[in-house]
Amino acid sequence: MRLVAGIDSSTQSCKVTVRDLDTGVCVREGSAPHPAATIVDPDVWWHALLDAVQAAGGLDDVLAVSVSGQQHTPIFLDATGTPVTASPLWNDLGSHPHMMALNAELGRDTWIRRTGLPLTLSDTVVKARWLRDEFPDAAARTAAIAVVHDWLTWRLRGFGPGTGGIDSLVTDRSEASGTGYWSGETGEYTLDLLEHAFGHPVVLPVILGPLERAGVTAAGLPGIPAGLPIGVGSGDNAAAALALGLEEGDAVLSLGTSGVVYARTADPVHDYAGYVCSYADATGDHLPIVATLNAARNLQVGAELLGCTHEELAELALAAPPGAEGLTLLPYFEGERTPDLPHARAAVLGASLSNFTRANMARAIVEGTVASQVAMLDALAACGVHSRRLLVIGGAAKNRAVQRVLAELVDLPLAVPTADEYVAKGAAMQAAAALTGAFPRWSVETSPVAPAPPAPQVARQHHDAQLALGYLASAPSPTPARV
Repeated sequence: MRLVAGIDSSTQSCKVTVRDLDTGVCVREGSAPHPAATIVDPDVWWHALLDAVQAAGGLDDVLAVSVSGQQHTPIFLDATGTPVTASPLWNDLGSHPHMMALNAELGRDTWIRRTGLPLTLSDTVVKARWLRDEFPDAAARTAAIAVVHDWLTWRLRGFGPGTGGIDSLVTDRSEASGTGYWSGETGEYTLDLLEHAFGHPVVLPVILGPLERAGVTAAGLPGIPAGLPIGVGSGDNAAAALALGLEEGDAVLSLGTSGVVYARTADPVHDYAGYVCSYADATGDHLPIVATLNAARNLQVGAELLGCTHEELAELALAAPPGAEGLTLLPYFEGERTPDLPHARAAVLGASLSNFTRANMARAIVEGTVASQVAMLDALAACGVHSRRLLVIGGAAKNRAVQRVLAELVDLPLAVPTADEYVAKGAAMQAAAALTGAFPRWSVETSPVAPAPPAPQVARQHHDAQLALGYLASAPSPTPARV
């Protein structure tokens, strides 16, 4: 059996999956946690990778490896390759005023036109401005900026703090597209935008093509033999799209730490309404994406509040009628990205003595979460990205109440792919490409979601709640009809 390994360095943990090159079947896997903080020493991600490799039984029998990871999160390096400071994660809210400043200085539409991104607090260029404004001494010492997957790939090749070699950093189109200083039209960095934000030029990773090698593994890495081909790697959503075999007309809803909706297109998208980010995928095409900060964790907090398991939460929600008898949750527990409400907090509206029950509360939590995701499908459609099928992945995809509410709100065929580590699987496909020169054809099994009668009152309640709290002007216009 020939084996390849894919590594997913996500927000919450590092996962390693070892797969059969011919079938894609997972042979073994391992993981290691990341800290819950949103500003993290980059060395943590490297040591978690090594721990996850050990938990997966090592890579001594593996023929190639590749890394995917959380997008946007920067590593600021000095000329010796040493981080100058801890890294603010993509979901750290401290960079919101710096995003506002960049939009005010150049105009929001300039960023959309030049990069395809309505700037968010997550984008790498915004984190660069954060460093320049908050820690100017560290910014002055910064000679290179990479993101997490670039940093880990570089470390696998034997570079690291004190080694130099910042000119050897590499990345791929998907990661470059999430920085805020790359153009989907030209495939090149927009260096003037980064210099405007950061104040001086820096070394950026060389952008490799989808089937290129990033290099080979260095000697002396515990559990990792020297000389393994390393795939180019990618951002997490691009890796998942690759593993799912995404085609034009498909859309994906990923319900994890964040909620993400994306689709594959041949051309970049420019959303002057300010919701769709035009990222690149791992194949040479594009991957327009809309994201929320609040998704599967809403269900966790709901289960804790109601003192039940996730399965019991689903049962409670399904026992209540659509619309939860008027009880509505806006699930902005940690602020929100779509709509852009970083300082908002969750709110329960429409409660009365008769409707404030455990079942209705469970239903409102699920409906509020799903309605926020459906609004992202609306945003894609407004940019001309129309879907014929919706694939639902992530930790909440199997929740029966989530599936039911989605079927009530979305008039598309819905399917849930068999549970898998799709980001790590996509990275393993890139490892295979580094070995063979082509992506493998690994099958993906899906289960259909049963259709349900439409429940337009859910979207209306979500809309009215946003209006009541003054959020409507900042939000995509929800529609009471099914998407």
